[in-house]
Amino acid sequence: MPAVGQESFREENVSQMRKVIAKRLAESKFTAPHFYLTMEINMDQAIAARQSMNEMSPVKLSFNDLVVKAAAAALRQHPKVNASWLGDKIRYNKHIHIGVAVAVEDGLVVPVLKFTDQMSLTQIGTAVKDLAGRARNKKIAPAEMEGSTFTVSNLGMFGIQEFTSIIRVNLIVPLLSVGG
Repeated sequence: MPAVGQESFREENVSQMRKVIAKRLAESKFTAPHFYLTMEINMDQAIAARQSMNEMSPVKLSFNDLVVKAAAAALRQHPKVNASWLGDKIRYNKHIHIGVAVAVEDGLVVPVLKFTDQMSLTQIGTAVKDLAGRARNKKIAPAEMEGSTFTVSNLGMFGIQEFTSIIRVNLIVPLLSVGG
């Protein structure tokens, strides 16, 4: 005998923020060049270094803070990666402003750490915690979410080992996806 039941569902209107995010990501997938690279990295030494630093640091440093600092150093070493696609030209940025993707109730926002390569780990940790907290409380200024030349997005806390991000049309920057 087949299973019997009643189909049901609930619909919810999408916020204006989610509409804009969906529209921009869909546009981007077909208008900006995407390429994907994946590699595994042994983080044993980073785990030990973070534990040692957190014993002395006034600010508890996260793995994401380490990744942001490493990305800034890598961009300084490899300036051609710190570039933006503008359709008919490529902009090579001499400054390093790293965006850190933050999940908020209605979607995802990207606060920007200006001149990240000049910041210490403690400064990065403090700034990320401040910006993320204000973003979640809807107290972040639009200017604090503009101008990133590179973005770090981290889903490792959800057990995600790998994911592929879509570059946003209105903010075309390289994106480092950090998983498990």
